[in-house]
Amino acid sequence: MQLLFIADPLESFNTKKDTTFAMMREAQRRGYALYACEPRHLLWQTQGQVQAQVRHIRIIEAASGGAWFEELGQASRSVASFDASLMRKDPPFDSEFFYATHLLSQAEREGARVFNSPAALREHPEKLAVMEFPQFLGPTLVTRDAQAIRAFHAQHQDIILKPLDGMGGMGIFRVKADGLNLGSIIETLNTHGRTSVMVQKFLPEISAGDKRVLIIGGQPVPYCLARIPQGGEVRGNLAAGGKGVAQPLSSSNQAMAQAIGAQLAPRGLLLIGLDVIGEHITEINVTSPTCFQEIQQQTGCDVAALFIDALEKACR
Repeated sequence: MQLLFIADPLESFNTKKDTTFAMMREAQRRGYALYACEPRHLLWQTQGQVQAQVRHIRIIEAASGGAWFEELGQASRSVASFDASLMRKDPPFDSEFFYATHLLSQAEREGARVFNSPAALREHPEKLAVMEFPQFLGPTLVTRDAQAIRAFHAQHQDIILKPLDGMGGMGIFRVKADGLNLGSIIETLNTHGRTSVMVQKFLPEISAGDKRVLIIGGQPVPYCLARIPQGGEVRGNLAAGGKGVAQPLSSSNQAMAQAIGAQLAPRGLLLIGLDVIGEHITEINVTSPTCFQEIQQQTGCDVAALFIDALEKACR
């Protein structure tokens, strides 16, 4: 198989943690050819197919701090010419990401197989996809209205506010019962009523970790990664300094992931990453879910192999 990874610049990868790297490594172990590009390298014009300026690469055993891949060549190729293309561009879900999904939808019409499905990526923005599953949600509000946020705070007293396009814990605020700085935080996040934000009741179970629950091919991975806030942080995100502790999936979290996977996987979402605090989902990540390596390193569960197994099945 020839696989195209549409991702961030290869030089930016932290190979000790990067999930896209883990996918590539497992694919190469199976003898597959690896190609990579960034969304900016996609191109379409009339009377032609969607093209990508790609780098043919091979993973190498590099010395500490050295290059982790060698480039075997560059070429302009149609996306449809690959056995599968994996859209792994990290958020934010901005206009350019949105446009890239439209180019990839055109590539699908030309015969390409793209995972996760570009249409599914458009229809399931990571903060808002939770609205489809209210039975698994804690109290949540999405609005740009400052008075609605104040009323939500008055009702729940201890709340979390976050932007809809953030990642890695960026722009998350906690406001307790005293309401300290609530007005300033609202103005910062909703830009004086021009931008919608998500507001959720603070869940004290965060002290046990913000769990990343992975769903591959509709099936939950048997282990999750609990990202535990450190020091005075309220955020468990690894990018915000959280400590990742792998643990077996609880029966209730497994049942929840099974139900969500059964509904979303048929839409072309081969890989899903739920953010779970206690028994509640807070986000559904579909752009570039992570934590493969942390789970494997701590439990021995080869998540990348499970993913490539599912990819092979989807491409039959």
